[in-house]
Amino acid sequence: MKNYLLLLITFLFIGCAPTTPTGTVITFDDEKSNAIRAHYENYENNNVEGLQSLWSPDLELYANSTESIGVAEISEFVNAHHENFENIQLAWGDDEDDIDVWVETATYENGFTVTQTWFNWLATGKNSGESYNQPFHILFVWDENDKIGMEFHYGVDQLEKEIAAASTSEE
Repeated sequence: MKNYLLLLITFLFIGCAPTTPTGTVITFDDEKSNAIRAHYENYENNNVEGLQSLWSPDLELYANSTESIGVAEISEFVNAHHENFENIQLAWGDDEDDIDVWVETATYENGFTVTQTWFNWLATGKNSGESYNQPFHILFVWDENDKIGMEFHYGVDQLEKEIAAASTSEE
């Protein structure tokens, strides 16, 4: 217990010590963060054209994988979500928080800009009736045209499980 307390005190002391600014700017209510909030509304509403308007034509999306997919594949994936699930919602924290998704954008000294998001993906399987509540973290990398050039999705995807439920109900 003493070691943990010592480690915590050391971390707090070092973590609170003044540091030299790195030139990194973190924002929460900027143009890119708000664009991602609208992007998520398009997802919840199954507005694939709205989603595509923010994606670069050369989008590389990595969903729990080192293999990327592009705009056509992710568009099909979004449609599959809405074919297999209902009441899809993205939520962060308690209802009192009045935050749907935690969104922050970091712009680094070299101009590199990323937007990070955290939320729980909530839905009900149309085939199984099962309720899902899965934590997700998605990182968006912006390109020089202010489009999403890369996405990294971290979370458990329940689509395969729900499709399996659909195939067993058809037998």
